[in-house]
Amino acid sequence: MDAHDVIGKRQAAATRGAAQRWRRTRPAEVRVDDLMSAAAALFIAKGIEATTIDDIAARAGVAKGTFYHYFSTKADVIIALRTRFAQDFLARVAAAIAERAADDHPGRLSAWLRGAVGTCLANVELHDVVFHDFPHHQRQSQEKDDVIAQIVAVLEDGRKAGIWAFPDARSAALIVFDGMHAVADDAIVAGTRDPEPPCRLLEEMFTRMLAAPRPRS
Repeated sequence: MDAHDVIGKRQAAATRGAAQRWRRTRPAEVRVDDLMSAAAALFIAKGIEATTIDDIAARAGVAKGTFYHYFSTKADVIIALRTRFAQDFLARVAAAIAERAADDHPGRLSAWLRGAVGTCLANVELHDVVFHDFPHHQRQSQEKDDVIAQIVAVLEDGRKAGIWAFPDARSAALIVFDGMHAVADDAIVAGTRDPEPPCRLLEEMFTRMLAAPRPRS
């Protein structure tokens, strides 16, 4: 073995050692995020049942014990992924709404629809993983309630401005939410990921549905 080989091996060992020290010293939130991201990728690629905790730990570059330090089971990871998915959804849609003027109520509803449909179509596989076992009898969840509250705020602002009329804001928000999901799901079944056609359709339908009646002359 010549001097170059020795130097090369020492550099490789030093690199591995630095990587291991970096993994050991990462903040807890980074480790959790790494484990969740590793689990999500494996769940999508292999399926939840076929993925083991050893697989998740290996992909995240941590010891199996590290997984158990933050999660007890794969189900716990799925719950955490569900929460993160909902938070990302809310943040993306809120950012889209914030780009519209406060008095542009149709524009803010359109922004919600475009943010929601775009997020759904772009994250189909992850959505199906984290909500795969969502039971039918569990009709309410914190994640859904947070999204409904976001829609209610947009609709109530429009109603106060006299743009829209509806008997109950939450019921109207539920129709918007479920209608958006149904149209997005139909687009997915049809094999399209382009959010523009379903968004135009939803905008037209909801604008007509919510429009306040014009006073008779």
